Formats: sequence, C-alpha cells, structure tokens
Amino acid sequence: MIDIARIEAASFRLAGHALRTPLLGSSFLNEIAGRRVWVKAECLQHTGSFKFRGGWAAVSALSAEARQKGVIAYSSGNHAQGVALAAQRHGAPCVIVMPSDAPRLKLANTRAYGAEVVTYDRARENRDAIGARMAALRGLTLIKPYDEPEVIAGQGTCGLELAEQVTEIGLRTADVLVCCGGGGLTAGVALALESRAPGLRVRPVEPEGFDDTARSLAAGEVRRNARLSGSVCDAIVTPVPGAITFPINRRLCGPGLVVTDDQALMAVALAFKRLKIVLEPGGAVALAAALFHPGQIAGEDVIAIATGGNIDAALFQTALSRFGDL
Repeated sequence: MIDIARIEAASFRLAGHALRTPLLGSSFLNEIAGRRVWVKAECLQHTGSFKFRGGWAAVSALSAEARQKGVIAYSSGNHAQGVALAAQRHGAPCVIVMPSDAPRLKLANTRAYGAEVVTYDRARENRDAIGARMAALRGLTLIKPYDEPEVIAGQGTCGLELAEQVTEIGLRTADVLVCCGGGGLTAGVALALESRAPGLRVRPVEPEGFDDTARSLAAGEVRRNARLSGSVCDAIVTPVPGAITFPINRRLCGPGLVVTDDQALMAVALAFKRLKIVLEPGGAVALAAALFHPGQIAGEDVIAIATGGNIDAALFQTALSRFGDL
C-alpha cells in the first residue's frame, strides 16, 4: 500500500540527502502561457533528475543483508543514475540494464557512479526479462523504475516539497503538470498533494506517439503504445502505464496532455533562456504543455515539474540553434 505515511517515511530517510529544489517563475514565460507559470526545477536534484529521490528511498529501505548483496535496475538513464548513486553512497553493488541507444551522457554518468552497465536492444529485447534473470542469477534486489512502492514514495517527496512551496506563495488552486513515463512521479506527487494541497490537480504530460497514460485515462483502462522508441523524449518513453501507478493516477489525475518533440525542444530552449536551467526534452514536456497548450489548462496559475536535465551536448545545441530566438 502506498499512502501519505509511506511518503513521509521516505521523506524522513531522504532528509539531508536529497535537495529541496526551487520553484521558479518568469514574466516572459507568463506572457507566452497567458497565466502565471511556476516551474519546480527537479533538474537541479542530485544526478540531474527527480529519480534520485526514488532511488534513495528504495535502497535505504533495504535490509543491510540485501544491500550487501547488491541491487539491479533497468532504465534509459535517469532511474539508472538515481539508483547507482544511492547504491554507491550505501556501499551496495549495483547493476544497471540500459538500452544501447540511451544518451551517451546517461550511460557515462551511470558508470561514473560505480554501476556495472549492461546494454540491450530496446526494440528486440525485454528489459524486464533481462533484469529478472540477472537478479535471480546474482541474488540482487530488483528496483523497478516506477512500479515499486518505495520508488513511488520517494518520488512523492517532490509533492510534499511542492505543497510547502505553494503555501509559501499563497497558491491554493492550480494544475500541476508532470512529465510522465510509467507514472511513478505522477502517482507519488498526486498522493502527496491529495493529502497536503488538495486544491492542486495533477495532470500527466507525454510526448506525441507515446501517450499511453493519456489514452488510458481517457479510456478508463490500460492502453499500450505501438512503438518503443522514436522520440527525443527518451526519458519518458515507456510501453504501458504501470500496474501499480495507473490505478492511483486514474483516481487522482485530470486528463493527460500531449506535446510534440518540437514543442519539447522549444521548452528546452526557453527554460535555458528565461530560467537559466538545463532540461532534457523528456524533462521539459510539462513546461511545453504549460506554454503551448494554454487552452487545455484552466485557472490563473499552472505548475510544471521540470523533471530532468541530462541532455547530450549535441541535442542541447540543436534545441538552442533551432529555437533560441523564441
């Protein structure tokens, strides 16, 4: 069971280890969106994404014996880095299964945190099967990227922080746009806000062609993506909503939003120009929805969680060269 008590327990274990990320604003972005835009900058978290929260929550919840044996995770990069750093700081061996086409920066960073990286072909091989097989062979504890209660609880600590921050600025109602892959952050934040800031409504945001959560919410049942790759938003490309996360999101979330790859890259450029933060496309889709889909959002304020900033230099340069004049 995942509830506010579990999120609070994760917050206690994260105290002194995770960063309290800022809530940023820009009058330039407000003008584009036609309302006040607030950006929760999780790209400034350790490892460059919110995933450190879930990684630390999961590793710190293990017994000493389990940590000594080691952990394994599969990820396109951000969960990989979050688990790898958490494992390193706990002195636990770590194996990460990553797609061979993951951004080079994410592959390099994961290895730099001390993890053994095993690559696979995401179009032809099944990461779940690879992870389960290696976990059984080596006696490792598998830490899933989103369908794992302690990971969801760790991500929910972002929602606890956000509830405190909106109270500080006197904001009581707004849509909270969350970059969504398997739905772990979406579910964790929704659970935290249900308890601490019920006037805020979470809405998942996904890239076009990989909007399984938006379609599933609309249908009331799980829908699967036809493709497993093909978007610059690699961090949030997943085949299907999580079995644990989807029921939570179906109960608590508003309708999903969908943005194009170009809109995500435009948001990358605008975040750098107006907020002085670096985002990867998958970490920018929530901001893209806030800026470029204003008609689908109600109210005078909107909050976008900028979930990650692990972008290769070449793609970042592409975003700035194409959209730096916005």
